[in-house]
Amino acid sequence: MDHVREFGKLNYVDTRTFLTGMKVGQELNVTLEPGKQLIVKLISVGEPNADGLVNVQFELNGQPRMCHIKDKSVGGETQSRPKAMKDVLGSVGAPMPGVVLETKVAKGDSVKAGDGLVVLSAMKMETVVSSPVDGVVNKVIVTAGDQIDAGDLVVEVEEKE
Repeated sequence: MDHVREFGKLNYVDTRTFLTGMKVGQELNVTLEPGKQLIVKLISVGEPNADGLVNVQFELNGQPRMCHIKDKSVGGETQSRPKAMKDVLGSVGAPMPGVVLETKVAKGDSVKAGDGLVVLSAMKMETVVSSPVDGVVNKVIVTAGDQIDAGDLVVEVEEKE
């Protein structure tokens, strides 16, 4: 069930398309539920840029769309950070993208629910990320100056029992 949490349901796409991918010009009918159907048509797949991102153009129910997909076979400079686990209270994630201004805790520090852990800056506003539980800081993932995205893991707090 971990793969369902990470990737979502995979039964909307037929096995051959899932394993081999779509070809340029191919149309795929995806039935989400009875009466809800998507028509996906692959228009083009670009070349990877310096960061390993590929532009993919497609139509979704006749509307043109574009997305950027990370090509893992191409080395890139983009850094991927671990994400906070939504089901674990002590896994504290960033509420929005921004820059870390200050880390207020270190590994081994005792914290109470509501104590500030990290200060973020986004669009010239400062936000304090607080501990959701009483416990001990198990791991501090970020340091001052780090650029982070929403949902990135910033601190792990082990709950007191």
